[in-house]
Amino acid sequence: MTDTPIERRAFTRVAIDLPVEVQQGGSSWRQRLIDISLGGAATDQPDVWDAQYNEPFTLLIDTGAAEPLELFAYLQHVENGRLGFKVDHVDRENIDLLRRLLAAHLSNPDVLDGELRRLDEESDVEDD
Repeated sequence: MTDTPIERRAFTRVAIDLPVEVQQGGSSWRQRLIDISLGGAATDQPDVWDAQYNEPFTLLIDTGAAEPLELFAYLQHVENGRLGFKVDHVDRENIDLLRRLLAAHLSNPDVLDGELRRLDEESDVEDD
């Protein structure tokens, strides 16, 4: 038996410390981004966290661009002061910004091409 956890992520994650506003309904929490991928994001957990776990969230990530990167996500887990979100949807106008953000922090940004193709294929299957 091994003590090494098996990596099950479908998309490459990169550690990025950026401000993020997490919104749900009329509530909003200012947090810090811990890491991000095409399929998910992790943030720190605010001191007061009274969100509805089964309802969707909007993540507005301040990348320094004119407009924030907007992701629509569901909360997947809460552990060790960290919130893990699964990205449910990225608008077309945000996918390029997300790709540029990830590429700037990857040693091999070409890996994103394959991941974007896989993401497109998955969304095509969901649209059928």
